[in-house]
Amino acid sequence: GVINPIGGVKGGRTAPLQCVSVAEGHSKPVLCVDATDELLFTGSKDRTCKMWNLVTGQEIATLKGHPNNVVSVKYCPSSGLVFSVSTSYIKVWDIRDSAKCIRTLTSSGQVVSGDVCAGTTTRTITFAQGECQINQIALNPSGSVLYAAAGNIVRMWDLNRMQGTGKLMGHIGSVMCLTVGQSLLGKDQVITGSKDHYVKIFDVAEGTLGNIGPAHNFEPPHYDGIECLAVQGDVLFSGSRDNGIKKWELEQQELAQ
Repeated sequence: GVINPIGGVKGGRTAPLQCVSVAEGHSKPVLCVDATDELLFTGSKDRTCKMWNLVTGQEIATLKGHPNNVVSVKYCPSSGLVFSVSTSYIKVWDIRDSAKCIRTLTSSGQVVSGDVCAGTTTRTITFAQGECQINQIALNPSGSVLYAAAGNIVRMWDLNRMQGTGKLMGHIGSVMCLTVGQSLLGKDQVITGSKDHYVKIFDVAEGTLGNIGPAHNFEPPHYDGIECLAVQGDVLFSGSRDNGIKKWELEQQELAQ
């Protein structure tokens, strides 16, 4: 793959936003992206995750062997690890070591050494017993904890020890999206959106183990499932299948706890 300029001019006045380059190389639709100033990561229905150099415009590597669509991808600059999600698996790649899959995490909380999906040549639709679809993943600000929306819960992994630590519970529908920030007290503030129409906040202190319930439920709920979340400062936006976007003041929620 390669990132090609398409003739747009930065700073041109023809449109408020102008596309200046296109990254081409995937053979099927792209479902997720993550980026730094120098690197771009893309996950696709072609069952691969691609890593691109935004400075040179070249594809650096293709991360293969996913059982189905790659639905979420995250890069941790502090550790040099890439996390790619497909079906009930999170593949952990060390891009400092020729883009090798060093661990596989599962929706049930298992940590398996190496790549358990490497042998999959055809698209896998069925799940192993006790496993379910992982919809999205997020890293905490320090890159020490990985959170994964798996079924009605959110799984947590300590990335320093590479082991599961517990789960966030309270939703009665699949968790479709999540975002992680830091509270005033230095805890991880995990915000989740679910098919049960609710947005919830979980406060997770460093080193916490076991099951954690929500610190706050946002009322009133949406009229349909939540599809996306975005935080800007003390404001949270939640987008729903009910065609609505709600705006929430986070600072007030924290004071109300």
